[in-house]
Amino acid sequence: MEGLHQPVMVRQVIEALRPHPGGVYVDCTLGDGGHAKAIAERCMPGGRVIGIDRDREALERAKERLSGFGGSVDIVHGVFSDLESIAQRCLGSSSGVVDGILFDLGVSSLQVERAERGMSYWSSGPLDMRMDTSSGVTAKDLVNSLSQEELRRIIQTYGEERWAPRIARFIVSARKRKPIETTDELAAVIKEAIPARFRRSGPHPARRTFQALRIAVNWELDHLKKGLLASIRVSKPKARICVISYHSLEDRIVKETFRDSATADSGLLEIITPKPLVPPEEEVAINPRSRSAKMRVAERTAKPWPSE
Repeated sequence: MEGLHQPVMVRQVIEALRPHPGGVYVDCTLGDGGHAKAIAERCMPGGRVIGIDRDREALERAKERLSGFGGSVDIVHGVFSDLESIAQRCLGSSSGVVDGILFDLGVSSLQVERAERGMSYWSSGPLDMRMDTSSGVTAKDLVNSLSQEELRRIIQTYGEERWAPRIARFIVSARKRKPIETTDELAAVIKEAIPARFRRSGPHPARRTFQALRIAVNWELDHLKKGLLASIRVSKPKARICVISYHSLEDRIVKETFRDSATADSGLLEIITPKPLVPPEEEVAINPRSRSAKMRVAERTAKPWPSE
């Protein structure tokens, strides 16, 4: 199949998860199924892979990519914060049933490249940004309805944007003239808000604001916190939890969750990567999207979940 999303750090993922025949693995961000395929190839015969994603279009591509594994792969439309209920449905239990779990966070190149998804500041498209286009509010809804202070908070917190107060003020001013409905309209407002001398070099001036709105639209950080805790709950002793993140907010949540679960009081995890792994230079040269990737790995201990 041509045009599929290129999975990041596949070799490191396989080395971290150590998939083996008969094992049960969950890809919490299935996408086009690249990581899941590599895992499935190594856990057969007798293995099981569950792939979860909110993007129905990606799930259709993944079904084709993984069709050769038949009933050994479960493809689930859902969000990984519901991992326990998904495990219960697919495996008959929500506690201690999984040998390895992968999270590959962020958006795929295919989502960004399709203008109609509204995630790119490089092209004109509807201001959507939803991972699951069948439900939820859009970026257009947020941009045109939130107060100036709410917009500032989102842009500053989720985008770590120094110009958040000015951008929020310019958005509110622009939408009084007419609703902001497309990605290029929003990008133009953001560009106008940032003083010229600060946008002559470096990344696109709209990058951080678009990231912030996408995170807010999809409740990404809230789902990540819940999903990480759920992954600990469903994992067997010695199971590996592997997380690839692409910006500091995600990485901070992963680092803190792993750290808190590995303390002497908690004892639920052992940290395998004190420092995050990064892709090799040769992979970055082939797949520039991997440049910002950081991978952290932890292993489930035999200590029971506190409620048990």
